[in-house]
Amino acid sequence: MYTIVTGAAGFIGSNLVEALNARGVDRIIAVDNLTKADKFKNLVDCEIADYIDKTEFIDRLLAGDFDGEVDAIFHQGACSNTMESDGRYMMDNNYRYSLALLDWCLDQDVPLLYASSAATYGGGGVFREQRQHEAPLNVYGYSKFLFDQIVRQRLAAAGSCRSQVVGFRYFNVYGPRESHKGRMASVAFHHYHQFRAEGKVKLFAGCDGYVDGAQRRDFVHVADVARVNLFFLDHPEKSGIFNVGTGRAQTFNELAVANVNHCRALTGLPALPLDELVRQGLIEYIPFPDDLRGKYQSFTEADLSKLRQAGYDAPFAAVEEGVAQYVQWLSRHG
Repeated sequence: MYTIVTGAAGFIGSNLVEALNARGVDRIIAVDNLTKADKFKNLVDCEIADYIDKTEFIDRLLAGDFDGEVDAIFHQGACSNTMESDGRYMMDNNYRYSLALLDWCLDQDVPLLYASSAATYGGGGVFREQRQHEAPLNVYGYSKFLFDQIVRQRLAAAGSCRSQVVGFRYFNVYGPRESHKGRMASVAFHHYHQFRAEGKVKLFAGCDGYVDGAQRRDFVHVADVARVNLFFLDHPEKSGIFNVGTGRAQTFNELAVANVNHCRALTGLPALPLDELVRQGLIEYIPFPDDLRGKYQSFTEADLSKLRQAGYDAPFAAVEEGVAQYVQWLSRHG
């Protein structure tokens, strides 16, 4: 039997492969699109049974090649570029592909654990897994939102006798194995490289009623994301759509301060407070981009009530802890 991870060479997918390996699972079929070939580096230290291109995989899956051979599918593959303007591509890649996997998993009684997104909530201030709070701001968010609606319909129609289907609404994930994402890599990743290259971190000036750098997001470390995935793998009786964040919004200022101070610590320099980092030019505020107005989430904070009710009680790393770990990892991996 195989465990399948789509988007396996990507950010969250490769961290899931690593986490599965850590518990002794190596009969993994890694599914991805290596048009951007550098992603292969994310799997170099991982053990897998096979690699299959995403288009070949869905064709083979629907042709019956994997019937009776799969324990679970972690569906992490998607176009995650929130600025993508090609709606046809986004819907085909994120919605139609996911729908084909859902139909197959329900037919085969195979658990499907898939990546949704906090982008489904849009600019609202309530981040609870309920339809009235969902209003995506871009076609990426809509592609995730629409698939979530189909999942809800299928789960409701299936009643109590159903396969496991779990959607994870990831908030702002950061951590190892994301360098291939380029401009779509986490803010924590860009802060680290800005500081190493320029000696300072750049933050957006105030917008939407927030002062400079005070926009707030729920930043969650990828190791915590992997742990949530594996919790549900271990509890196949649990289905639904769940937020995956820390449950605590923190400012971009806090993120930058943690990054700069841990970078300084690598060279033996002391930590400094925000006002001193700004005074010394180590944190700089730049004008808010016009092309992001009306498309930007200035505040996100996962409501973890449903996740906690499902039995997941492990703590999540705050920015201060998670960024410290990430800076150390980045310093070791160039």
